[in-house]
Amino acid sequence: MAIIYKTDEEVELIRSSSLLVGKTLAEVAKSIKPGVRTSELDKIAEQFICDHGGKPSFKGYNGFPATLCVSVNSVVVHGIPGDEVLTEGDIVSVDCGVFMNGFHGDSAYTFEVGPVKPEVSNLLKVTKECLTKALETAELGRRLGDVSYAVQEHAERNGYSVVRELVGHGVGRNLHEAPEVPNFGKRGSGPVLQKGLVIAIEPMINLGKKGVRTERDGWTIRTLDKMPSAHFEHTVCIKPEGLDVLSTFEYIEEVLIENSN
Repeated sequence: MAIIYKTDEEVELIRSSSLLVGKTLAEVAKSIKPGVRTSELDKIAEQFICDHGGKPSFKGYNGFPATLCVSVNSVVVHGIPGDEVLTEGDIVSVDCGVFMNGFHGDSAYTFEVGPVKPEVSNLLKVTKECLTKALETAELGRRLGDVSYAVQEHAERNGYSVVRELVGHGVGRNLHEAPEVPNFGKRGSGPVLQKGLVIAIEPMINLGKKGVRTERDGWTIRTLDKMPSAHFEHTVCIKPEGLDVLSTFEYIEEVLIENSN
Protein backbone atom coordinates (compact mmCIF):
# COMPACT_ATOMS: atom_id res chain seq x y z
CA MET A 1 0.00 0.00 0.00
CA ALA A 2 1.43 3.38 -1.01
CA ILE A 3 1.89 6.17 1.52
CA ILE A 4 -0.49 9.08 0.89
CA TYR A 5 1.11 12.40 1.83
CA LYS A 6 -1.33 15.10 2.94
CA THR A 7 -1.67 18.70 1.78
CA ASP A 8 -1.70 21.51 4.34
CA GLU A 9 -5.48 21.78 3.89
CA GLU A 10 -5.96 18.07 4.51
CA VAL A 11 -3.77 18.24 7.62
CA GLU A 12 -6.06 20.93 9.05
CA LEU A 13 -9.11 18.71 8.48
CA ILE A 14 -7.34 15.84 10.26
CA ARG A 15 -6.51 18.25 13.08
CA SER A 16 -10.21 19.12 13.46
CA SER A 17 -11.12 15.45 13.76
CA SER A 18 -8.21 14.80 16.14
CA LEU A 19 -9.12 17.71 18.42
CA LEU A 20 -12.66 16.38 18.66
CA VAL A 21 -11.16 13.05 19.74
CA GLY A 22 -9.27 14.86 22.51
CA LYS A 23 -12.42 16.65 23.67
CA THR A 24 -14.37 13.38 23.57
CA LEU A 25 -11.76 11.60 25.69
CA ALA A 26 -11.93 14.50 28.16
CA GLU A 27 -15.72 14.14 28.33
CA VAL A 28 -15.29 10.41 28.98
CA ALA A 29 -12.62 11.14 31.63
CA LYS A 30 -15.22 12.98 33.72
CA SER A 31 -17.05 9.67 34.24
CA ILE A 32 -14.12 7.31 34.79
CA LYS A 33 -14.52 6.18 38.39
CA PRO A 34 -15.25 3.01 40.36
CA GLY A 35 -18.74 1.63 39.70
CA VAL A 36 -19.07 2.83 36.11
CA ARG A 37 -19.83 0.32 33.34
CA THR A 38 -17.64 0.52 30.26
CA SER A 39 -20.82 0.70 28.13
CA GLU A 40 -21.71 3.99 29.87
CA LEU A 41 -18.41 5.51 28.72
CA ASP A 42 -19.20 4.40 25.18
CA LYS A 43 -22.62 6.08 25.21
CA ILE A 44 -21.10 9.34 26.46
CA ALA A 45 -18.51 9.30 23.66
CA GLU A 46 -20.95 8.50 20.86
CA GLN A 47 -23.36 11.24 21.95
CA PHE A 48 -20.56 13.80 22.30
CA ILE A 49 -19.06 13.03 18.88
CA CYS A 50 -22.43 13.19 17.14
CA ASP A 51 -23.41 16.41 18.95
CA HIS A 52 -20.22 18.03 17.62
CA GLY A 53 -20.69 17.12 13.98
CA GLY A 54 -18.56 14.00 13.79
CA LYS A 55 -19.10 10.28 13.40
CA PRO A 56 -17.39 7.56 15.44
CA SER A 57 -14.59 6.08 13.30
CA PHE A 58 -14.60 2.72 15.06
CA LYS A 59 -18.32 1.88 15.10
CA GLY A 60 -18.95 -0.59 12.30
CA TYR A 61 -15.26 -0.68 11.30
CA ASN A 62 -14.77 -4.30 10.18
CA GLY A 63 -17.84 -5.02 12.29
CA PHE A 64 -16.60 -3.43 15.55
CA PRO A 65 -19.77 -2.77 17.58
CA ALA A 66 -18.85 0.34 19.59
CA THR A 67 -17.61 3.93 19.47
CA LEU A 68 -14.71 3.37 21.87
CA CYS A 69 -12.19 0.64 22.47
CA VAL A 70 -12.20 0.34 26.28
CA SER A 71 -9.39 -1.91 27.49
CA VAL A 72 -9.16 -2.67 31.21
CA ASN A 73 -6.02 -3.90 33.01
CA SER A 74 -4.59 -6.86 31.05
CA VAL A 75 -6.50 -5.96 27.88
CA VAL A 76 -3.98 -4.26 25.59
CA VAL A 77 -6.41 -2.82 23.00
CA HIS A 78 -9.73 -3.37 21.21
CA GLY A 79 -11.76 -4.06 24.36
CA ILE A 80 -15.49 -3.96 23.56
CA PRO A 81 -17.50 -1.77 25.97
CA GLY A 82 -20.17 -3.71 27.84
CA ASP A 83 -21.27 -4.69 31.33
CA GLU A 84 -17.79 -4.66 32.85
CA VAL A 85 -17.70 -2.38 35.90
CA LEU A 86 -14.58 -0.34 36.69
CA THR A 87 -13.18 -0.87 40.18
CA GLU A 88 -10.65 1.05 42.24
CA GLY A 89 -7.10 0.13 41.26
CA ASP A 90 -7.96 -0.63 37.63
CA ILE A 91 -6.34 1.02 34.65
CA VAL A 92 -8.35 1.58 31.49
CA SER A 93 -7.13 2.49 28.02
CA VAL A 94 -9.72 4.45 26.06
CA ASP A 95 -9.07 4.61 22.31
CA CYS A 96 -11.26 6.86 20.15
CA GLY A 97 -11.53 7.80 16.49
CA VAL A 98 -13.58 10.55 14.85
CA PHE A 99 -14.53 10.92 11.19
CA MET A 100 -15.38 14.48 10.12
CA ASN A 101 -15.03 16.51 6.91
CA GLY A 102 -13.80 13.41 5.09
CA PHE A 103 -10.89 12.64 7.43
CA HIS A 104 -10.21 10.60 10.56
CA GLY A 105 -8.50 11.51 13.82
CA ASP A 106 -7.27 8.91 16.32
CA SER A 107 -5.96 9.10 19.88
CA ALA A 108 -5.84 7.03 23.06
CA TYR A 109 -5.15 7.61 26.76
CA THR A 110 -4.79 5.21 29.69
CA PHE A 111 -6.51 6.29 32.90
CA GLU A 112 -6.10 5.27 36.52
CA VAL A 113 -9.35 4.35 38.29
CA GLY A 114 -8.76 5.71 41.78
CA PRO A 115 -5.39 4.92 43.38
CA VAL A 116 -3.44 2.17 41.59
CA LYS A 117 -0.38 0.16 42.62
CA PRO A 118 2.88 2.11 42.26
CA GLU A 119 4.31 -0.36 39.74
CA VAL A 120 1.20 0.04 37.57
CA SER A 121 1.25 3.83 37.86
CA ASN A 122 4.89 3.73 36.76
CA LEU A 123 3.95 1.61 33.72
CA LEU A 124 1.57 4.39 32.63
CA LYS A 125 4.23 7.04 33.23
CA VAL A 126 6.85 5.18 31.18
CA THR A 127 4.41 4.34 28.36
CA LYS A 128 3.51 8.01 28.05
CA GLU A 129 7.23 8.84 28.07
CA CYS A 130 7.68 6.31 25.24
CA LEU A 131 5.21 8.35 23.20
CA THR A 132 7.07 11.57 24.04
CA LYS A 133 10.39 9.99 22.98
CA ALA A 134 8.79 8.92 19.70
CA LEU A 135 7.47 12.44 19.07
CA GLU A 136 10.91 13.90 19.76
CA THR A 137 12.41 11.51 17.19
CA ALA A 138 9.82 12.00 14.42
CA GLU A 139 11.65 14.63 12.38
CA LEU A 140 11.77 15.34 8.66
CA GLY A 141 14.48 13.23 7.00
CA ARG A 142 14.78 10.63 9.73
CA ARG A 143 13.42 7.10 9.26
CA LEU A 144 10.40 5.38 10.71
CA GLY A 145 12.67 2.83 12.37
CA ASP A 146 14.17 5.64 14.44
CA VAL A 147 10.73 6.36 15.91
CA SER A 148 10.04 2.67 16.56
CA TYR A 149 13.44 2.24 18.20
CA ALA A 150 12.85 5.23 20.50
CA VAL A 151 9.74 3.57 21.92
CA GLN A 152 11.36 0.16 22.33
CA GLU A 153 14.56 1.47 23.89
CA HIS A 154 12.77 3.51 26.57
CA ALA A 155 10.28 0.74 27.43
CA GLU A 156 12.87 -2.01 27.69
CA ARG A 157 15.37 0.16 29.57
CA ASN A 158 12.67 0.55 32.23
CA GLY A 159 12.03 -3.20 32.40
CA TYR A 160 8.83 -3.34 30.35
CA SER A 161 8.03 -5.22 27.15
CA VAL A 162 6.72 -4.02 23.79
CA VAL A 163 3.74 -5.65 22.08
CA ARG A 164 4.81 -6.86 18.62
CA GLU A 165 1.52 -7.83 16.99
CA LEU A 166 -0.05 -4.35 17.06
CA VAL A 167 1.26 -1.18 15.43
CA GLY A 168 0.50 2.45 14.77
CA HIS A 169 -0.50 3.48 11.27
CA GLY A 170 -1.04 6.21 8.72
CA VAL A 171 -4.22 8.27 9.15
CA GLY A 172 -6.27 10.14 6.55
CA ARG A 173 -9.39 9.49 4.52
CA ASN A 174 -9.07 5.95 5.87
CA LEU A 175 -8.64 5.14 9.55
CA HIS A 176 -5.71 2.83 8.82
CA GLU A 177 -3.35 3.77 6.00
CA ALA A 178 0.28 3.04 5.14
CA PRO A 179 2.79 3.00 6.70
CA GLU A 180 2.60 0.69 9.70
CA VAL A 181 4.33 2.23 12.74
CA PRO A 182 5.76 -0.54 14.98
CA ASN A 183 6.83 0.18 18.55
CA PHE A 184 10.06 -1.76 18.04
CA GLY A 185 12.69 -1.58 15.33
CA LYS A 186 16.13 -0.64 14.13
CA ARG A 187 17.47 2.87 13.81
CA GLY A 188 18.02 3.89 10.21
CA SER A 189 15.46 1.45 8.82
CA GLY A 190 12.07 1.96 7.20
CA PRO A 191 10.63 4.80 5.09
CA VAL A 192 12.10 8.29 5.27
CA LEU A 193 9.83 10.70 7.17
CA GLN A 194 8.65 13.20 4.56
CA LYS A 195 6.55 16.36 4.59
CA GLY A 196 2.83 15.62 4.82
CA LEU A 197 3.18 12.18 6.39
CA VAL A 198 0.37 11.77 8.93
CA ILE A 199 0.71 8.83 11.32
CA ALA A 200 -0.75 7.60 14.58
CA ILE A 201 2.05 6.72 16.99
CA GLU A 202 0.74 4.46 19.76
CA PRO A 203 3.03 2.69 22.22
CA MET A 204 1.42 -0.44 23.74
CA ILE A 205 3.62 -1.50 26.63
CA ASN A 206 3.23 -4.45 29.00
CA LEU A 207 4.19 -4.68 32.67
CA GLY A 208 5.05 -8.36 32.15
CA LYS A 209 6.03 -10.27 29.02
CA LYS A 210 5.30 -9.17 25.46
CA GLY A 211 3.02 -12.04 24.46
CA VAL A 212 -0.66 -11.36 23.71
CA ARG A 213 -3.68 -13.33 22.51
CA THR A 214 -6.97 -12.50 20.84
CA GLU A 215 -10.08 -13.56 22.76
CA ARG A 216 -13.07 -15.42 21.32
CA ASP A 217 -14.93 -12.22 20.41
CA GLY A 218 -12.28 -11.69 17.70
CA TRP A 219 -11.41 -8.21 19.01
CA THR A 220 -10.20 -8.15 22.61
CA ILE A 221 -6.41 -8.50 22.80
CA ARG A 222 -5.09 -9.47 26.22
CA THR A 223 -1.62 -10.10 27.65
CA LEU A 224 -0.81 -13.80 27.84
CA ASP A 225 0.43 -13.47 31.44
CA LYS A 226 -2.68 -11.41 32.43
CA MET A 227 -0.46 -8.56 33.64
CA PRO A 228 -1.46 -4.93 32.94
CA SER A 229 -0.78 -3.13 29.68
CA ALA A 230 -0.82 0.61 28.92
CA HIS A 231 -1.51 2.51 25.69
CA PHE A 232 -1.13 6.16 24.65
CA GLU A 233 -1.63 7.50 21.11
CA HIS A 234 -1.26 10.74 19.16
CA THR A 235 -1.96 11.57 15.51
CA VAL A 236 0.92 13.65 14.14
CA CYS A 237 2.17 15.22 10.91
CA ILE A 238 5.76 15.55 9.67
CA LYS A 239 6.56 19.17 8.69
CA PRO A 240 9.81 20.92 7.72
CA GLU A 241 9.58 23.23 10.74
CA GLY A 242 9.09 20.31 13.14
CA LEU A 243 6.56 17.70 14.17
CA ASP A 244 2.95 18.91 14.30
CA VAL A 245 0.94 16.99 16.93
CA LEU A 246 -2.64 17.09 15.64
CA SER A 247 -4.32 15.40 18.61
CA THR A 248 -4.09 16.63 22.20
CA PHE A 249 -4.14 15.39 25.80
CA GLU A 250 -4.65 18.95 27.10
CA TYR A 251 -8.43 18.68 27.60
CA ILE A 252 -8.08 15.26 29.24
CA GLU A 253 -5.45 16.44 31.69
CA GLU A 254 -7.49 19.50 32.66
CA VAL A 255 -10.26 17.10 33.70
CA LEU A 256 -7.82 14.85 35.58
CA ILE A 257 -6.48 17.86 37.52
CA GLU A 258 -10.05 18.92 38.40
CA ASN A 259 -10.91 15.37 39.47
CA SER A 260 -7.88 15.21 41.78
CA ASN A 261 -8.78 18.45 43.60
